[in-house]
Parts: sequence; C-alpha cells; structure tokens
Amino acid sequence: MTPTLEQLNALVATADTGSFSAAARRLGKAQSLVSTHVANLELDLGLTLFDRRARLPVLTASGVRMVAEARGVLAQRERFLGVARRLEAHIEPRLSLAIDEFYPEHLIGALMQDFAHQYPSVEIEMHFPLLEDVGRMLESGQADLGVICRPQPLFPALETRPLGRVPLRLVCAQNHPLAEATSVTPEALRQHRQLIVATRGQPGSRLAERVGADVWWVESHFVMLELVKHGVGWTLMSDHVIAASPARPSLVTLTAPALERWIALELGWHASRGLGVAGSWLRDRFLAQPLTPPVPLKRD
Repeated sequence: MTPTLEQLNALVATADTGSFSAAARRLGKAQSLVSTHVANLELDLGLTLFDRRARLPVLTASGVRMVAEARGVLAQRERFLGVARRLEAHIEPRLSLAIDEFYPEHLIGALMQDFAHQYPSVEIEMHFPLLEDVGRMLESGQADLGVICRPQPLFPALETRPLGRVPLRLVCAQNHPLAEATSVTPEALRQHRQLIVATRGQPGSRLAERVGADVWWVESHFVMLELVKHGVGWTLMSDHVIAASPARPSLVTLTAPALERWIALELGWHASRGLGVAGSWLRDRFLAQPLTPPVPLKRD
C-alpha cells in the first residue's frame, strides 16, 4: 500500500470539483489519468472512495474520511517544501530572543504576530533576563537578538542600536510611611529599605541605583512589587510593569524630582555572528517600532 502524491491530489481535486473531468482541468491532466489515479488508490487502500452509480461520482463515508486525511498529508508536504525553500534562502530555522523586562510587553505581541505570518516555519525561543544578563546571552550565543539596557562598553562584541527610553517611577505601598509625602527627598528615602532589581549572580551590579542604606536585591520585577505591596520597601519601576502587576491596587506612585530615572533601551546582536534573513527582518521591525511613551500613572 503505497499511495502517491499524484493519487492524493487526484482524490482531493475530484472531491472538491465534483467530477473527474473538472478535477483534470484543475490539475492540468487528462481525465483518464485522474480517474486512473483514483481507481488505483482505491485498489491500494482496499476501499471504495466514490460511488459511481450516478452521473457524477459521490464520496462514500470512507471517501469523506480519506479526503480529510489526504488534505492533511498534502498540507504537510507543502509545509515541508516551504521549510526547505526558506532554508535554501538562508532563513534561519530558529531564533532565540532575550528581551529585558523593562521593554514594554504590549509592544511585543503585535510585532511577533507579524513575524509569525512572515516566517511561519521559524521557531522562536524567548527569554526575559534582566540588565547585563541580556548582553551575556548575546555574547555567549545563547541569544541571537536582544533588548538590553546597560552601557555597551560592558559588551564590546555586540552591535547595538538605540530603541528609546523608559521612565522609572518611585513606588511604595499605600500604608508605607512615604505614601503620605507630597514630594519625597533623598534624605527621606534613605530612612527606608530600597528594593533593586539584580542580575543573576551579580547582586551588586546596580550600585549606582542605590539610595537607601538598607537594600534588598531581587531578580524579578513582579516579585519586587509584591514585596513593595507588603511594605517591605520602596523601589523604582517602569509604568508598564506597575500597571501589569497584580499588586497595582495596593501601590502608590510618588513624586521625587531628585530621583527621576530613565532606562535607555538598545537592540543588540553579536557583531561577528550577525543575523540571517529572519533575524534581520525582526531587527528592522524592532527599530522601526517607536518606544511609545507610557500613559502617566496617577498618584493614588
């Protein structure tokens, strides 16, 4: 039992068009060849796929089921050939992305939807490391393309392009002593524990961000906001992370002119390894997509 692609095409075309002659016109073949393909397929399968007693062939119950199976086989063949064509065109079979959590996640969905339509056969692996961890993944080859927010002298092997800036807000719990202040001074902040996002294995990597005498280093923005919610300390956080956090109803954003901070985001990739066709397309889309300024969060 070795059905051929010609037989399966003849079966599906006959089912779709309702006759052997119409199927022959669709396939650009002689009617006798199409009917022979279908007859031989029936012999190979040991099934009657069409009832031929009427003027036009009618699918049997077995025929209905086998047409559905044939469509699946033919679709898989087209996918197989599509992957081969893309590989021949030097389109990567797989891309690994490392995106810092400071990059607004609402911008990622539509961009990756377009990528999925443009390159349906490319597998994507997405990581969301923090700060310097993005650069380390790019340098080591664990990621092909990344959104990074640290100064690039740390990673001389990377090529980068600016994406824009994300503002950071001072945030604390509603019952925190700082919550009653109309404008917070650095002196007031030093009296309370500060929470700072830290990279893996590098808890002191953001010493420049340290204001408080007492500091906790936390490797998760969302866990950090849960700690803030419970009064453990205060932190600086981007609007989109605050807005997406389940802790948001229990948080207060404060005004602290002396602590205004912006995170500069850059798109990076390894200069010597470069990017393939799909990676270059994705790079260009990242760069063309404006880093839209967030809607300011109101002070609660």
